[in-house]
Amino acid sequence: MALMAVILAVFSFIGDAIAADAPALSPTSGAELGVVSASIAAAFLVSFLAFMLRSALLKFLFFTLIPKFPNLASFVSTLLFQVLLVVSLLHLSNAGRRLSGLVEEQSMLLQYHKGPLLSGKISVNLIWYGNFNPTQRAIISDFISSLSSSQASLKTQSQPSVLTWWKTTDKYYQLSSKNKKPSSLSLQMGNQILDENYSLGKSLTRNQIVQLAARGDHRNAVNVVLTAADVTVKGFCMDTCGSHGSQGKKSKFAYIWVGNSDTQCPGQCAWPFHQPIYGPQNPPLIAPNNDVGMDGMVINLASLLAATATNPFGNGFYQGSAEAPLEAASACPGIYGKGAYPGYAGELLVDSTTGASYNANGANGRKYLLPALFDPSTSSCSALV
Repeated sequence: MALMAVILAVFSFIGDAIAADAPALSPTSGAELGVVSASIAAAFLVSFLAFMLRSALLKFLFFTLIPKFPNLASFVSTLLFQVLLVVSLLHLSNAGRRLSGLVEEQSMLLQYHKGPLLSGKISVNLIWYGNFNPTQRAIISDFISSLSSSQASLKTQSQPSVLTWWKTTDKYYQLSSKNKKPSSLSLQMGNQILDENYSLGKSLTRNQIVQLAARGDHRNAVNVVLTAADVTVKGFCMDTCGSHGSQGKKSKFAYIWVGNSDTQCPGQCAWPFHQPIYGPQNPPLIAPNNDVGMDGMVINLASLLAATATNPFGNGFYQGSAEAPLEAASACPGIYGKGAYPGYAGELLVDSTTGASYNANGANGRKYLLPALFDPSTSSCSALV
């Protein structure tokens, strides 16, 4: 009986080892359906052959060799034990190679898809749709001004600064250039367009967002559409807080849309300045500019600006589906400081006067909370504090 157990174990290992080399199956697209069908057929064929091999060898051993040569039982038992050991080691080695390959494949989170990054001297034009007061508009315009890489900005911004946060995007340009001289991006404040009369109504589609974005410059520009708290946009608060894209055939221009979630979904689009709609219900943080909706817009605008710089036309740096990609900031959700975890933004700086939480200093004495960016040089999320 002991001999039979050893023999069964050995041939079980052999069959498993053979089947393990069959083509691995994974979810795939319709275009690869024929390849998947072939893989399934191959897998079943290999498994069937392994089963038949096991059956034939067992029958030969028990009904032919051992009855004729009784003294062979001890020798076969020793031999099979050695074979069992070798097969086990090979099995472990194969599993180790597969695990090593998996880790290697995941070491670079964001893949470069060979397309151009946003480069040159780019103006950021703000298109205000709906009712924003001058104080609210200044919160956003000061943030854009904080991204300027001029020497004056470097000297006037206290550390940690908005500009230091933005410098992480430079690493994507270095990575995309390989042996060539890397391109560079210089942002500056552009024009501001006001539409306080809701010319397209208070309920917008995504196509209407593109129409609004087209009111800005189409060359060397990023046009940012900012919708007021009383404007609904298709998908807003349901699956997104904003978006970015490009438009045009001959000369493409990049655009961004961000909505003010103050009265619609602050728990989703203005966290951590409002309690989240799900998850741990920790007390909300005090917004650095004393406006939950606008400070939430800065977070989302910052995330989308980083995505626009590194993936402006859908073929730059991203991971996953091109329709719903993980990008420079969205690859690091909910991380604003050291030690962040779901429901906790991380260790942040606190204004001694107002008690507001922030991690970046900006132009005109502003303070902002900015999301962590994925650092391609370390393959990790990098927060300012």
